[in-house]
Amino acid sequence: MTNKTYQFNMGVDIAKHKLDVSFSDQRVVSFENNQSGFKLLLKEIENKSQTRVVMEATGGYEKPLAHFFQDHGGGAVSIVNAKRVRDYAKALGLLAKNDVIDAKVIRMFVDAVNPKLLPAANDTQQALDAQVHRREQLVKQRAMEKQHLETVGNKDAVRSIKRTITFLDKEIERIEKTIKALIKTDSTLTEKVDRLSAIKGIGDITALTLIADLPELGQLSNKEISALVGVAPFCRDSGTQKGKRTTWGGRIQVRSILYMAALSVVQYNPPLKAFYNRLLIKGKTKKVALVACMRKLLTVANSMLRNNTEWNPNHGKLA
Repeated sequence: MTNKTYQFNMGVDIAKHKLDVSFSDQRVVSFENNQSGFKLLLKEIENKSQTRVVMEATGGYEKPLAHFFQDHGGGAVSIVNAKRVRDYAKALGLLAKNDVIDAKVIRMFVDAVNPKLLPAANDTQQALDAQVHRREQLVKQRAMEKQHLETVGNKDAVRSIKRTITFLDKEIERIEKTIKALIKTDSTLTEKVDRLSAIKGIGDITALTLIADLPELGQLSNKEISALVGVAPFCRDSGTQKGKRTTWGGRIQVRSILYMAALSVVQYNPPLKAFYNRLLIKGKTKKVALVACMRKLLTVANSMLRNNTEWNPNHGKLA
């Protein structure tokens, strides 16, 4: 995915109810975090073709604004990792933190780094994103109820928990049907899901979650996508001292779904199972080996979408 430099960058700090926006002319203006506020912000942008709006990933609060600007031609959009922005602020000696300062720091970070743009999302993609995230919420609620069931002895409480689990099962099933129906309305999404689902160990739901939570999949290099998700190992070396490589940051939803997929592929996907076992034989811990399989799955999926290729078992045999 190519990137370009923009004449004007806007840094947006997003809270639940308001936006603090740092403009290229050093102004910082607050807007309500709703459609009315978005429209007022849009009016402030004079040269939309040369403007990039940048915000941090904030657990979903950023998505309505990002989609609004993409739908209304309000300029290009980038969503950046909050930890990278905070580390940049520390490097500049900007230790104080509030909404206004954060908005300024985001804009300064963008001026220096020129991050990748968020791919445009059509109505189907946005609807898919909403449904997939709602399913994730319900699955978490169901898991909590099942945990409660293990610790409750009262019969009435047990019946209540079981009724709730039954309701959640039905609602999750309903949403999954809605998701599959959405996919069928978009040939591009259908092709992506079919391509990813061909990887043994990745089911339809895993494929759908990857597509919804990682729209950049297939548009970045393997190194870039691994770093974006947070499964790329970073060295911690100094002089002759070799530190342990670690992974950090990234998108927790994608890492979670990749982790569950990795548990499956190391059992049922022969090439990746062999890759996992080779790492164990080399002395890697199970956790390190699983993360390596997560990265392998991600880069293979990324390459398949980027190059329009089908699953090949030999992908998993690469060291």
